[in-house]
Amino acid sequence: MGGRWGWDPREHCCIPFLFNMATVVMEQIGRLFINAQQLRQIPRMLESAFPTLPCTVKAADVPWVFREPHILAGYRPPDQGWRYYCLTLFQRHNEAINVWTHLVAALVILVKFRQLAETVDFLRDPHAQPLFIVLLSAFTYLSCSALAHLLSAKSELSHYSFFFLDYVGVAVYQYGSALAHFYYAIEEEWHARVRGVFLPAAAGLAWLSCAGCCYGKYISQRLPKFVHKLFQVVPSGLAYCLDISPVLHRICSCHARGCDDPAVDYHSYQVLFFLVSAYFFAYPHPERWFPGRCDFLGQGHQIFHVFLVLCTLMQIEAVRLDYGARRALYERLHGDLAHDSVALFVFTACCSALTAFYMRKRVRAMLREKEE
Repeated sequence: MGGRWGWDPREHCCIPFLFNMATVVMEQIGRLFINAQQLRQIPRMLESAFPTLPCTVKAADVPWVFREPHILAGYRPPDQGWRYYCLTLFQRHNEAINVWTHLVAALVILVKFRQLAETVDFLRDPHAQPLFIVLLSAFTYLSCSALAHLLSAKSELSHYSFFFLDYVGVAVYQYGSALAHFYYAIEEEWHARVRGVFLPAAAGLAWLSCAGCCYGKYISQRLPKFVHKLFQVVPSGLAYCLDISPVLHRICSCHARGCDDPAVDYHSYQVLFFLVSAYFFAYPHPERWFPGRCDFLGQGHQIFHVFLVLCTLMQIEAVRLDYGARRALYERLHGDLAHDSVALFVFTACCSALTAFYMRKRVRAMLREKEE
């Protein structure tokens, strides 16, 4: 045994253990340092993996059809490859926010569809078909809009073509919304007034909206900007007045009775958000007040996109609640109408697509004449 001043191994047996622990800690610190260096290399690796994208240009450097009022810069140069315009999804330009708002919303719609598919039998329940159509139409218009804002800068023909596709998506969504409102949200009193004409009129106005937007775009170079907007706003406004009428009647009836229905609250938000979005669609604010300062962020069309997405999400939630809570009513009111409404949906989509295809042919002929 060690004496008072001697060395006792029992007192110092932890020294090798501490030495080993220090060695392990130093090795881990070294690994972390190496990993941190590797993380710093990731941006460079990404830059080498993707081609260098051309810088954005000013409004004076692109054809007239690409220019937006009071947006002075941030335009992508035309006549690049398709790969370039796809990669501009990750570039800063004046359409980037417009692309991402509707692209993210389209993904949200897919998630909602998957959630609903766990409890709703879309294949076997005929009364679930209008719910499926409104989800499909919402996804369609959001996807078409994202494609239009992403790829339309390639050429003048591409600009017209993709925005014609966008207008087809809008027409499809207008009919899908009308169908969902008529099928799930309508009250019995309003149904008795409009049941014979509502869906055919909604289909006709949806097609008229598509035709008006396509024609307004086609002649936009020959007319002032506000006239072009009239061709878009007037048919779409008429369609909205009809499509939303069951919802407005429902809201007024609910407030008159003093009912407490959560679906009515979502319907009310839907109407509010649509009106706000319509204002920013019709008027180029705030870029009109601050020309050149909203080239990348803060455009009225970006605000329009955000509120339209909120309107769509509120609408789908309201329809979902109505589908679950009002089944006894809509089964009694509509019977086998679901099958006819699906056929009318397909007919509306086909007519709108054919109209857009015809207008694209007119645009191609116009561009050829311009080149000659």
